[in-house]
Amino acid sequence: MAGEVYIGTSGWIYPHWGSGVFYPAGMKQSEWLNYYTRHFNTVEVNNSFYRLPERHTFEAWRKSTPDSFRFAVKGSRFITHMKKLNTPEVSAAKFLKNVAGLGEKLAV
Repeated sequence: MAGEVYIGTSGWIYPHWGSGVFYPAGMKQSEWLNYYTRHFNTVEVNNSFYRLPERHTFEAWRKSTPDSFRFAVKGSRFITHMKKLNTPEVSAAKFLKNVAGLGEKLAV
């Protein structure tokens, strides 16, 4: 069975990474995703568990990354922990509408 292997981390915005741990010291945080994509071909969007980014944020990430890059989006705790999967239709629809901004870069 042939396939692609994607390797990345859970998130790319960690302040201590900006001190030379991963990102060059002094690099602007707005440049971190671009730098990250030169070393990895996927990333987990971890903050979506705590607060769902707006669709335009997902669209901006899609547009600023290489065609081959993929995003794995962590499900919202609002759906799984707070609502306990009771009547998830509305909140799941909003989640899916927003992450659709990633287009073909949404990893499943």
